[in-house]
Amino acid sequence: MPEAPVLNPPKDSLFEQLKVGETLPIAVEPASIVIFGGAGDLAHRKLLPALYNLHVDGLLPPRSAIVGVGRKAMTDEEYRAFAKDGITQFSRRPLDEHAWETFAPNLFFVTASIDDDASLAPLGSRLDVIEHERELPGHRIYYLAVPPSLFVPTVKQLQRARFVAKGQGHPWARIIVEKPIGHDLDSARAINDAIADVFDERQIYRIDHYLGKETVQNILVLRFANSIFEPLFNQKYIDHVQITVAESEGVGTRAGYYEQAGALRDMVQNHMLQLLAMVSMEPPHSLDADVVRDEKLEVIQSLRPIEGRAVADCVVRAQYTAGFDMGRPVPGYREEPGVDPNSRTETYVALQIWIDNWRWAGVPFFMRTGKRLPKRASEISVQLKEVPPILFNANRSSKLDPNVLSIRIQPDEGFALGISSKIPGPRVRVYPVQMDFHYGSTFGGTSPEAYERLLLDVMAGDQTLFMRRDMVEAAWQWVMPILNRWAEQTTEPLPTYPAGEWGPPEADRLIEATGRRWRNP
Repeated sequence: MPEAPVLNPPKDSLFEQLKVGETLPIAVEPASIVIFGGAGDLAHRKLLPALYNLHVDGLLPPRSAIVGVGRKAMTDEEYRAFAKDGITQFSRRPLDEHAWETFAPNLFFVTASIDDDASLAPLGSRLDVIEHERELPGHRIYYLAVPPSLFVPTVKQLQRARFVAKGQGHPWARIIVEKPIGHDLDSARAINDAIADVFDERQIYRIDHYLGKETVQNILVLRFANSIFEPLFNQKYIDHVQITVAESEGVGTRAGYYEQAGALRDMVQNHMLQLLAMVSMEPPHSLDADVVRDEKLEVIQSLRPIEGRAVADCVVRAQYTAGFDMGRPVPGYREEPGVDPNSRTETYVALQIWIDNWRWAGVPFFMRTGKRLPKRASEISVQLKEVPPILFNANRSSKLDPNVLSIRIQPDEGFALGISSKIPGPRVRVYPVQMDFHYGSTFGGTSPEAYERLLLDVMAGDQTLFMRRDMVEAAWQWVMPILNRWAEQTTEPLPTYPAGEWGPPEADRLIEATGRRWRNP
């Protein structure tokens, strides 16, 4: 018999894999990556470390220029020091001095504002010089790492300065817009209209970093590359699905934003509805970006509306009060700096959702998210229906645990399948066990951060993991009746939960009324 092949463990750097004969599957041309808000927190913590790691992995095209833009006066050397500090603190891998020496020359900074028609002139002049010196083809990516209130003014200045040609011609221009896209449906449409005046839809990349996580991308592989799972993902076999996104920290320094947003806008309208769509969508006929996004849109459009009195039956909102975090006393939301002492902003929301289509008719989906919960964790739990009450499940006082597929998105990336097994011995005793998969122990090294994958996709022109305009607006359209109902309820007491607990009793009653219970990650 032939010997079994020896599998080499995967290397930490894709660049190392390429050197032994593998081909990079993504065609990426060098470009100028222009970061508005380039000296801000997002650039410091996420974008610059992500670009550095792409460079280490050999995925950042040679000669690419990274140009930070901001109001603050800063030299190139000062910006490189700023970037190095962010990489040292927040990169998924330690700073390597040799890699840094080859990465740093790609970094530049331009002091500019968007206050008047000529405000971007310094940026235009500097980009022309940089692109000429580095022999770049003129491709540009504009990253709006600025507050949402500046999206429209920035785009209009790009138009006035003639920085953008519509279409996918040569050279091309692309724009990355961070969430939130608007505060409600009307504001989302206004932002989308303003951007569409300057960029074609195929040039617009609305980023949701959850979609860049390896475990979120793996949902489609898990479902459509394994014949044991996909036949079960329907109303015949699935009892219900739970999606939990828990945060252990409080509002922190984001009170100004969070007071205007709340958990429903901050997490449900974007991140969690995207997870719901991924786990429930129909199989796409190809992996083309629009084909995949069409199927996800179909899910959002199939959500049963939650309107009027149904909001009280299907949605719970709450706010954390003083409690404990790892044994340390922490204040309640209304005692946090920058929060209105009479605030009615929800820091927790739980929902019961129905997808009214053929596949999922009658299957409830339960969502919950909140701040100051016992741990940081994001998990999707797909619970199968119970086996019939005969044989090993005949004793109704000690029912078998149902089979559950748990997909762990963070922090312990992986998935587990709970099954029933016989305990060794002469008696027939059944015990629940788990078949568990961990990304770290199987593949080794560290998984790329979400922003690494998403930035690389923008460079490659792949929109699969980005939100299309119609999906953003469909999600807002579904959320708006809930927000409108809450806006009418100005005197009803708001449920609360102590910091460090899994939410209010009302959320437990929401799911227990259906004969089910929350699964804690």
